[in-house]
Amino acid sequence: MKSIEFAPAGWIRLWPRFLSEQRAEQIFWQLAESLAWEQHAIRLFGRMVNQPRLTAFYGEPGVSYQYSSLRFSAIEWSGPLLDLACQVSEVAGERFNSVLCNYYRDGQDSMGWHADDEPELGDNPVIASVSLGASRRFDLKPKSDATDQKHSIWLESGSCLLMGGDLQHHWLHQIPKTKRIHEPRINLTFRWIPR
Repeated sequence: MKSIEFAPAGWIRLWPRFLSEQRAEQIFWQLAESLAWEQHAIRLFGRMVNQPRLTAFYGEPGVSYQYSSLRFSAIEWSGPLLDLACQVSEVAGERFNSVLCNYYRDGQDSMGWHADDEPELGDNPVIASVSLGASRRFDLKPKSDATDQKHSIWLESGSCLLMGGDLQHHWLHQIPKTKRIHEPRINLTFRWIPR
């Protein structure tokens, strides 16, 4: 496990080989072919644009989640998503009742700078992120541009990244576009959302 501390009290823990290469590939294809993937339009700089990725939201019955003015009701999870939630909970020491799934079809699909700081996630949410498929760069930067302090971590297939403390209050993160990657990636962000 690799650990990074972020001032004032945020932190990241990374398990590079959380899943074996074979299991990560098997789960990738199961999820790619079976989840209810959708592409949603969001308002960006005053106009509606399609999100540059596909998403699906799963979890326990009655859980809902809102971001970018979109509200999602969880599709009841089972199979590999539920198994992974239990496995992630074990290493994180936290309970998760939902997962936001992101499907990046190639390097042109991305996630812009943001923080997972929606009120329903609580004050200092712990979020676990499992990567499957192509390796992608995960960038972090302070919300205040007072410093040039930035971090980049390559998230490889089978890795698990845990974010906690006050990280979401003071730091932004992204998955940037790249022309170098042509393979798909699935990212699973497990979280606890009160009903």
